[in-house]
Amino acid sequence: MGINHWPEGERPREKLLTMGAQTLSDAELLAIFLRVGVQGRSAVDLARDLLTTFGGLRPLLEADQASFCAAHGLGSAKFAQLQATLEISKRHLASQLARGNALTSPELVRHYLSSQLRHLGHEEFAVIFLDTQHRIIRYESLFRGTLDSASVYPREVAKRALELSAGAVILAHNHPSGVAEPSDADRRITDRLKEALGLFDVRVLDHFVVGDGDVVSFAERGWL
Repeated sequence: MGINHWPEGERPREKLLTMGAQTLSDAELLAIFLRVGVQGRSAVDLARDLLTTFGGLRPLLEADQASFCAAHGLGSAKFAQLQATLEISKRHLASQLARGNALTSPELVRHYLSSQLRHLGHEEFAVIFLDTQHRIIRYESLFRGTLDSASVYPREVAKRALELSAGAVILAHNHPSGVAEPSDADRRITDRLKEALGLFDVRVLDHFVVGDGDVVSFAERGWL
């Protein structure tokens, strides 16, 4: 039986409109995105099949084009729609950050950095440049690859901060292993950057390490 024959309160779209998106299961949210099912399977049935195939919502959202399009009921059009949806989400988070003080929105900063870095298969080092009122000037990815004290250049970060007239920065990088716990090398890099930027009166407000499901803050650990 198709979803349109279900009781109205059980249909994902109607449930979202009356009770809010947060009340829907992963399968129900995905069913709204899919819109239609396949022969003999409703959109919710198809969504459940896909979540099982990919191992959950996140692996599905982060699948490459070939893997995504190879799944039954998906294709290049759905892949394009999904990538557009994910990018809209990132830009929405960025616009929210840009409207306020980064220090008053620590969870928003966490969500934004996680959206930018969590899914990457390589290490990437990024900086959020802030003005003297701690409002966002720009987010930039500056280094990528194996990050250690030899591959992150404090002078390049300081140079960019001066070019943007930044008064403070928030540092961030990811651990592709999924473990967010900072390493000794991470702490050494932070100390070198803090020292170099301090010469130009640019404060390091925090350094976030992004893992699979966690984001660790140096400031919260008392390391800054």
